[in-house]
Amino acid sequence: MKIAIPISEQIDTRGGGYTFESQLLEEIIRSSADSSHEFILFVPSYKIVSYLSSIPIQVVCTYRSPLKKIYSYLDTKLKILIHKLFDLPTYAFQYQGGYKRHINALLNHHKIDIVLSISPIIFADVDCPYITPVWDLAHRIYPYFPEVSSSGQWEERENYYAKVIRRATFIITGTEVGKAEIEKFYQVPSERIKVIPFFTPKLQANAQSHNQDINQKYNLPKQYLFYPAQFWAHKNHISILQAIQILKHDYQLNMPLVLVGSDQGNADHIKSMIQKLELSDYVHFLGFVPQEDMQPLYSQAFALIYMTFFGPDNLPPLEAMSVGCPVIASNVSGASEQLGNAALIVDHKNPNAIASAIKLLLDDPVLRNSLIERGLVRANQWEVEDYVKELFKLIDDFKTVRCCWD
Repeated sequence: MKIAIPISEQIDTRGGGYTFESQLLEEIIRSSADSSHEFILFVPSYKIVSYLSSIPIQVVCTYRSPLKKIYSYLDTKLKILIHKLFDLPTYAFQYQGGYKRHINALLNHHKIDIVLSISPIIFADVDCPYITPVWDLAHRIYPYFPEVSSSGQWEERENYYAKVIRRATFIITGTEVGKAEIEKFYQVPSERIKVIPFFTPKLQANAQSHNQDINQKYNLPKQYLFYPAQFWAHKNHISILQAIQILKHDYQLNMPLVLVGSDQGNADHIKSMIQKLELSDYVHFLGFVPQEDMQPLYSQAFALIYMTFFGPDNLPPLEAMSVGCPVIASNVSGASEQLGNAALIVDHKNPNAIASAIKLLLDDPVLRNSLIERGLVRANQWEVEDYVKELFKLIDDFKTVRCCWD
């Protein structure tokens, strides 16, 4: 079969999603040589085509010039107007938006049998069979967070998922909890939802990062909590700050916090809370850091403190475990399934519970070492090679169905 793989711009500031997508793509390309299928990458710009020129599989650019976009927009509007003027029934006059029509034409031209999306929201809404992942349905579970509700975000996400999920050939999710959420919200038959656990991303520091003390490079304290997360409201930085203030006020324990990630509109609120809690000397903002610095930042941290509201799957706890950093994680649905006994899982809405977990690791080095050991075991249980093997099995299974039509 011919498999189309759409990929995004792969901008590093997307955080964990970039790490997941780029490593998954690399493994698919590497493994494609041993597959009976033909893989074709669909990319959004000629810049990426040039960057991928050395890879051993075909690359197709989906870019449309501004002139073509204008023509397509006017063409679609004209068809809609004719539809309304003559009151044509839906079945008599079908039209597609310009982008969808453009993508479907490309897929037909290259005789694609199935589309394999390796991250959500690229172009899964197409006419040929497709496999799409669902990482979270946070807009359904936490509709009040601004990042999934303001400026039409809730409607945009809901319209997309309601259409794409129900029509998908297969849906990939990382946990049984995620599968249950898809069934609950979108009434998809369970046999079309496949659970493939998130693999542990590989963190590789370059030689300079290994040789240079990361604490010195960023002027960090010897001991710190680490939280790599973009500054969204749902990342729950506030509860962590309140927990650090509790440690300082109630136990006279000063635990610095190192934050990395780009601002998504909530950084000013977080900085205001830091001032209010008198924690300016204990919180270090590094902004966006290069990928090669993540490994030493994890490995030299006292612990990863990961208190997001969104789940059921999250990548940073797995990254931390892979380099021997103990993990304190939020009790989101799916956390126990994903992390098992390799993390301290706490109520992320309760700053006292978070503070108690941090103090427990400070007071009990045996427990901390045990978490490190269990984390290393968990991190090695499921790697990118395992994930790709499961994807290829799914494609192989569908081949017996796809051969039923031309």
